Amino acid sequence: MSVNTRLIRKRIKSSQNIAQITKAMEMVAASKVKKAQQQVLDGKPYTERIYEMVGNVTRRVDPELHPLLRKFDKLQDLRFLIVLVTTNKGLCGSLNTGLILALDTWIKTQQEKAVTKTIDFITIGKKGQRFVLRKGIHYIADFSETVPFINVISPLASLISEKFLNWEYDMVWVAFNEFISALKQEPHIKRILPISPETEPEIFNQMAQTKEESFHYLIEPEPQEVLEFVLPLYLQVQIRNAILEAEASEHSARMIAMKNATDNALALIDGLTLEYNKARQQAITYEIADIETARLSIAKRKN
Repeated sequence: MSVNTRLIRKRIKSSQNIAQITKAMEMVAASKVKKAQQQVLDGKPYTERIYEMVGNVTRRVDPELHPLLRKFDKLQDLRFLIVLVTTNKGLCGSLNTGLILALDTWIKTQQEKAVTKTIDFITIGKKGQRFVLRKGIHYIADFSETVPFINVISPLASLISEKFLNWEYDMVWVAFNEFISALKQEPHIKRILPISPETEPEIFNQMAQTKEESFHYLIEPEPQEVLEFVLPLYLQVQIRNAILEAEASEHSARMIAMKNATDNALALIDGLTLEYNKARQQAITYEIADIETARLSIAKRKN
């Protein structure tokens, strides 16, 4: 066997190994997508009850007296806190790149309009942390080492609640990849504080529905105190939903990326196999020609 055919066989073997690995990663990612989707569905009743609770309480609180419902005469020179949810690992296509580019563009737009003068970050995921460090942006906390990310919900909600109620920030946003379908994920930047009809129509629809009902909830001690108790729960729901959406998007993007990698590896194997067969056929042809030449030479000598 020639050196050329040995190299081709070695490349075929390497490609087969890669195809096996990427196929396994594709199957694992597919199972994780279903799990993340099921977690979103399982938490839906709890989310609805939290929205109902917040809606019932906020309609009894004067918006001027509570930071959760604060309003601004003009959107200028506001202090933003952004929770950036990315992945720790790669091999998921352009998922993180798309989110970071969209967020970077959004930030520049807000700064050009003088909407914000201060932007701080909380990062979940090493890809987002690298973006913040590379841009030299100040961040107050990083939860990239807390795995799984679902474990950051409670401490992160408490941190955001404390910062917001102390008037350290005017608005809190969360940036993540929204899961649309197995083939589509979109960058999404959502305002979670303060609450308004534009950001949380479900809550304000619940408020309107409650006003039309014939009964009223008895709230003790005071609606404002209850609202401060409910705020971390509301934030936990928002953070949980963002993390689960991001995880479903990550696994979906990785599933597609690994499928494409597997298809490319199989196509490469087919091409290399054809090349190997041609080289082998050529080598056999040369050997037959050499044998025939030798036979004719021997026959000529005998004559």
